[in-house]
Amino acid sequence: MSTPHATAHLVDDETTGVPTFEASGGDWSDIAEEAARLGEERIVVNMGPQHPSTHGVLRLMLEIDGETVTEARAGIGYLHTGIEKNMEFRTWTQGVTFCTRMDYVAPLFQEAAYCLGVEKLLGITDDVPERATVIRVLLMELNRIASHLVCLATGGNELGATTIMTVGFTAREEVLRIFELITGLRMNHAFIRPGGVAQDIPPGAIDTIREALTSMRHYFKQLEDLMMANPILHLRLKEVGYLGLSGCMALGITGPVLRSAGLPYDVRKAAPYCGYETYDFEVPVATEADSWARVVLRMEECYQSMNIVEQTLDRLQKMGPGPVMVGDKKIAWPAQLAIGSDGMGNSLDHIKEIMGTSMEALIHHFKLVTEGFRVPAGQVFQTVEHPRGELGVHLVSDGGTRPYRAHFRDPSFNNLQAVSIMCEGGQVADVVVAVASLDPVLGGVDR
Repeated sequence: MSTPHATAHLVDDETTGVPTFEASGGDWSDIAEEAARLGEERIVVNMGPQHPSTHGVLRLMLEIDGETVTEARAGIGYLHTGIEKNMEFRTWTQGVTFCTRMDYVAPLFQEAAYCLGVEKLLGITDDVPERATVIRVLLMELNRIASHLVCLATGGNELGATTIMTVGFTAREEVLRIFELITGLRMNHAFIRPGGVAQDIPPGAIDTIREALTSMRHYFKQLEDLMMANPILHLRLKEVGYLGLSGCMALGITGPVLRSAGLPYDVRKAAPYCGYETYDFEVPVATEADSWARVVLRMEECYQSMNIVEQTLDRLQKMGPGPVMVGDKKIAWPAQLAIGSDGMGNSLDHIKEIMGTSMEALIHHFKLVTEGFRVPAGQVFQTVEHPRGELGVHLVSDGGTRPYRAHFRDPSFNNLQAVSIMCEGGQVADVVVAVASLDPVLGGVDR
């Protein structure tokens, strides 16, 4: 069986008379070689896969004519980790440890989407304690702020404004300290578990978060002063990376990129989860559909998230201490988790009880941790509003203690399809702006 070869031949455009290439099949490098053989000057350059604007290892293949990009293609797969396949060989609870590492800038959204899906399969959605649900919303909205700050900070740095980066990352540090206080980790938390969350927020956390919000508002005011009235930033971002509503709809693009084109689609409003319908917040939109509009939208979304965080704090304060995991002991894992004197694991009192007084409790605990709980056969699709767009998880169970299949619809993967349409016809320097405005995280793309 013969291998298909790339072919390229010169044709004259009927409208302009300009000679162009028609290419079909084969690899990009083969097409470039064929073009060189035909004697036409054609410059194909690689941007990446280590370019700073990519937030990861993304390869951009650009064909340029002077400073103008005539063709752009994205090459992915350099960060492939096999997370989805690995999840098929771990228990349903252990799956959280894998999916949290996909989009490492916004780990809590993958945890939440996955756990909501597992809870649907188990039929325990309504049994998850309200306090656990409010804690999930609190963590997700703080994570949305942290994620947008990475986008704004790195985007500013890529354009040469280092101060934007330092202010942005200093503000993000406030969020990471909160994460460390509540979950014990700054990222890859595995804190949201099927049935609830690993543990309650520690004493004093509510006051600490309120103080952090005050600091964050101060940093956002600095970012506004640095960015919103900056004439250089206006020139670099306005009318650059344009992608209209029809293009977004055709490519399945969601999140701030879609909302910058005028459609106020937000999963939190369209298909509410975790009680989002009970929170008071707006969905910012714009109509310019360019890189500048996406910067403004992300700033506004951060303010909306801070408002939601304040509402969660009021609710947590009002309801007081309570359970944060379902009552069903066949699902709740780890059982009766509490912080021990070493800062981790089960409390010494609980260990003493299961080791010394109840053989049944010890056996159950051992089986729950090592074997996991069984999930009824079926499949489910759950979506959440991720900082980069709509994140979906498709879970399939064959009735066992491990997923038969776990697949994620990561927004960065879909959004990257827009690289060509946003970059072609613009300048090489505008490629950096366009890709940064998409805010792709390659951990989620490659999985």
